[in-house]
Amino acid sequence: MSSLATAEFDFVRKLVHEQSAIVLEDGKGYLVESRLSPIARKAGLASLSELVARLQSRRDDALQREVVEAMTTNETTFFRDRHPFDALRDVLLPELLAARAKERRLTIWSAASSTGQEPYSIAMLLREHFPELLTWNVRILATDLNEEVLAKARAGQYGQVEINRGLAAPMLMKYFTRDGLKWIISGDLRRMVDFQQMNLAAPWPTMPPIDVIFLRNVLIYFDAPTKKRILANARQLLRPDGVLFLGGAETTINLDDAFERMPHEKAAVYRLRKR
Repeated sequence: MSSLATAEFDFVRKLVHEQSAIVLEDGKGYLVESRLSPIARKAGLASLSELVARLQSRRDDALQREVVEAMTTNETTFFRDRHPFDALRDVLLPELLAARAKERRLTIWSAASSTGQEPYSIAMLLREHFPELLTWNVRILATDLNEEVLAKARAGQYGQVEINRGLAAPMLMKYFTRDGLKWIISGDLRRMVDFQQMNLAAPWPTMPPIDVIFLRNVLIYFDAPTKKRILANARQLLRPDGVLFLGGAETTINLDDAFERMPHEKAAVYRLRKR
C-alpha cells in the first residue's frame, strides 16, 4: 500500500491531535502507515491516500474513530514493572486501609487500562494480600480511549504470549481457566473491574473521589498543556491522602507543583503536598 505524502501525514497528525491530544512527531510516518493500512483495506480503499481523501471529503465519525484509536499505543503486561505493585502491596495499601477502616470503602482507577492487564493485576493483588477487603466496598475503575481494547479487557481472555508477560504460574493457576488457546480470567475478578470508555484529553465525566490513580505510561504521548490539564483534573479527584502512580519516565515536575514524589524505590509514586 502506498506511502503517505507529507500533507497527508500532516492531516492525520492534526486529526489525531484534535480528537485525542496525542502528539505524532516528525518521523512517525512509518507508524501511521502500518497502523492505518488495515483500516484502508477494511474500508475497501486501494491506498492510504484514498483513506485520507475520504476523511477530508466527508464527515465519517466511525472512520475517524477507527483512525484515532489505531494510533493509540496499547502496550501493557500483567504486573508491569513490578515496583508500583510492590509499593502498593507493602506500604501504600496498608496505610490507606488503616485510614479507611471506618468507612470501609476503596476506589482505585486505572486511567489507561488498555486490554486490562493493569486493572486485573490490581484485582489479583487485592485478592491475594488483602482478604479483609471482601467485606469492603471496593471499586476498580478502568478507562481507555480505545473501544476495541476495552472489549478485549471486558472479555478477560488472553493468549499464551500475553500470559507469559508478567504473570507468575501460581497466579495463572488460581485465577484463570484454559479454553483452547486462550486463558480466561475468573468471573470474580472480572466483576471487580468496571471498564468504561474515556478520553483523558477531553472534558472528564463526573467521577467519585479516588484513593489510588494509576496514570502510568500515558502522559508521555501528550504535549505539555495537555499533561498539565490531565494532572490538574487528577488532582481534583485524588483524595488528600491518596496516591498517584506515573510511569518510570514521567514526572509532575514543571507541570503541577501540587504533587510531590514519595520515596518508594523505583516506583514513581506521588502524593498531594500538604498545605
